[in-house]
Amino acid sequence: MADAANGGTEDKGAAGALPTLLSVMFINLVGFGIVVPLLPFYAKSFNAAPWQIALIFSAYAIGAFFGEPFWGRLSDRIGRKPLLVSTVTGNCLCYAALALAPNVYIAFIVRLLGGMASGNNSVIQGYIADVSTPDQRSGRMSLLGAAYNIGFIVGPALGGLLAHPSAGHAGFGLPLFVCSGLSAICATAIFLFVPESRVHREHFSQGPSRWAVVGSVFRNPAIARLMLVTFLAGCAFNGIEYVFGLWTQARFGWGPQQVGGAFAVTGIVAAINQIALTGRMSRKFGEAQMLSAGMALTMLFTALQPFSWTATVVIACLAVAAFGQSVAWPNVSALISRNVDWNQQGQYQGLNNAVGALARLVGPFIAALAFSGLSVDAPFFVAALLVMPAIFFAWSARNPRAPETTTAA
Repeated sequence: MADAANGGTEDKGAAGALPTLLSVMFINLVGFGIVVPLLPFYAKSFNAAPWQIALIFSAYAIGAFFGEPFWGRLSDRIGRKPLLVSTVTGNCLCYAALALAPNVYIAFIVRLLGGMASGNNSVIQGYIADVSTPDQRSGRMSLLGAAYNIGFIVGPALGGLLAHPSAGHAGFGLPLFVCSGLSAICATAIFLFVPESRVHREHFSQGPSRWAVVGSVFRNPAIARLMLVTFLAGCAFNGIEYVFGLWTQARFGWGPQQVGGAFAVTGIVAAINQIALTGRMSRKFGEAQMLSAGMALTMLFTALQPFSWTATVVIACLAVAAFGQSVAWPNVSALISRNVDWNQQGQYQGLNNAVGALARLVGPFIAALAFSGLSVDAPFFVAALLVMPAIFFAWSARNPRAPETTTAA
């Protein structure tokens, strides 16, 4: 097989595994979506203090921060399939363990390990890079993003139906065991139907060390700028997600149902766009150009959100901002893939995802400070200011270097 990461031909057999990989991403996000809205109530079933609830929330992102680069690098060395099977199996076990956790401290450890196991996005992205030609990557990354968004639509709704908070801690067992069962199905499907994408591994040279990769980011301006885009935009987007419920409650008296409905609408918009438009627009206009345009659209409608005067306008601004995000994000992964060598795809995608996990920690903290220290509208203006330099960094990545070419024997 000619390695697709260097512009070779597509591996038809491995490309046929894409539906299974999209299902894995979907179920990852269904599980994430089921758990996240229930976490405060789950933690309160242990009589957890507010700081302990925050700790359980952050544990997942901390685990992903360390898991993403580790699994990505390891998959470059030993192959994608073993890592996908083992990490999804880890998800299965962690969901079951969370249902059985006896106290908040064990729950924190389980969430930390679950975040590490769920840090397999880089492995999936590496697989897609392996079996796709450069021109196919943005479209296939868009499908991955669509699976992400649809999973996050389904998850919260399913969690709300299955959970019974009035039953105390036991009332959260059913949704968590459902997550565990879905993960078990995914692991089985990967084992049975997903071929290894990195064939002829005896011809692959070992990539640089983890710290050498971190150092190389600073020596590669395009990669450094793309990871700055991930961090700045990630801080902005995650901060808005964190305070949106508080803001709508303060401004319009919304409750969880209205907030969930608004996020469902934005998820549908993002998913439809990533399925139908993002890949086509990126091929026609260029990945960096569409990344910049998506960021600009998001910045504009995020800044306009505080001026909303009705629920319809709130949802419209949020939906257009989500449309911009869905245009932007798949192109970050595609551009990183274009800028790195064929044998380092998982490692660099993992490092970028780790930067995204760091943004999930930092962004809500910035938004909370702005919300409580400045005004209820301040997080939106701060988010827009964070995205502004990201537009410039995205535009400057429009001429990626050609990665080294190597064809597997």
